[in-house]
Amino acid sequence: MKLFNYAKAVILVAPLLLTACFSKKQVVTQPTPQVTESLAQAEILTKVAENSQAPQFVSSKVKFSIEIGPQQVSLTGNLRIKRDDVIRLQLMAFGFVEAGRIEFTKDYVLIMDRINKMYMRAPYNYIDFLRNSGMNYYTLQALFYNELFKPGEKSLNRKKMTGFQTTLNDDDAIISLEKDRMSYSWLTNPNSGQIKIANIMYRDSYKGNSQLTWEYLGFKPLAQTHFPSDMKITLTTPSKQVKMGMKFNNLETNSDWETRTTISNKYREVDAEEILRRIMAL
Repeated sequence: MKLFNYAKAVILVAPLLLTACFSKKQVVTQPTPQVTESLAQAEILTKVAENSQAPQFVSSKVKFSIEIGPQQVSLTGNLRIKRDDVIRLQLMAFGFVEAGRIEFTKDYVLIMDRINKMYMRAPYNYIDFLRNSGMNYYTLQALFYNELFKPGEKSLNRKKMTGFQTTLNDDDAIISLEKDRMSYSWLTNPNSGQIKIANIMYRDSYKGNSQLTWEYLGFKPLAQTHFPSDMKITLTTPSKQVKMGMKFNNLETNSDWETRTTISNKYREVDAEEILRRIMAL
């Protein structure tokens, strides 16, 4: 694959991950249940909420697959996470040349095009939707870590779990939360507390609904917990559907890496609003 194709692939990956972070979408297609919360349901909610014993550091080789309509791209790369600090995805050309980097910190999102020496860095509240919906770094971290979350909150405790509803569905449990135009739902295993599918929906009666579905497969031991080794992500908007797969190889808890990217003065900064429009128009 030519280098410009790798650069384009970076741009294809970015909107999916950015939108996941911005969380313009929703979840499991289930009607909102009228729930009378029983003790069992409360216990399930607590078990899923407390399923957050993941290690501080996560690192892995990654196989990416990206599909937008007839366009399909496969890439390799690396995932690195430091809990409550940074999530970094590196996309590689030929398996050893870094073509692009997407970095989420608590304060900003960074997208780098290593091929064309360009970058975009913007705070989360630069986007009206993010600011209004309370979505932030911790939402994206929860999606990677297979955790329940509440928009605008760093973590969950019993006091913060008000508003969640739980209903049993055969061998699964569905947890849901409504907030303004946003709907959040999680299909969970009530025995293990693991999340099978997370879904986030943004309702817009004029432009149409958008939703993000994040599916978890292949849980493998990592430190004192289990981490999903296969994630399937689907972003559906009124105009298009984007599918992305991430398969993790050799999951580790390596902490020997720099947690912030230093940008060379050889790189040209691109206006965040402009590059986001360009990305979403692909």
